[in-house]
Amino acid sequence: MVSVEVTKDLIQRVAKNARLKLTDEELEKFVPQIKEIILDAFNKLDSVDAKEEPSFQPVKISNRFRADEPKKGLSLEDALKNASVSLREGAYFKGPKVL
Repeated sequence: MVSVEVTKDLIQRVAKNARLKLTDEELEKFVPQIKEIILDAFNKLDSVDAKEEPSFQPVKISNRFRADEPKKGLSLEDALKNASVSLREGAYFKGPKVL
């Protein structure tokens, strides 16, 4: 059971934190409504059986990537065959100067 005393003072403090200006009529109106929300809605949580393992994800997450297996890579000639002569320098790709 939730044991929270909902008073005008509590609602005024919450309203101040939310930067709301409430009149006395609004405070009187909100006290029973907040009590109903807290007592009815949150007390429903007490009836939930939560003795199992906590569930942080609704769906079990599994690794869907393929296995990392070594394979033969490109040869130097295959890697450089589509690069123009102006973009090659020996066995490397030639790029623009950074500085």
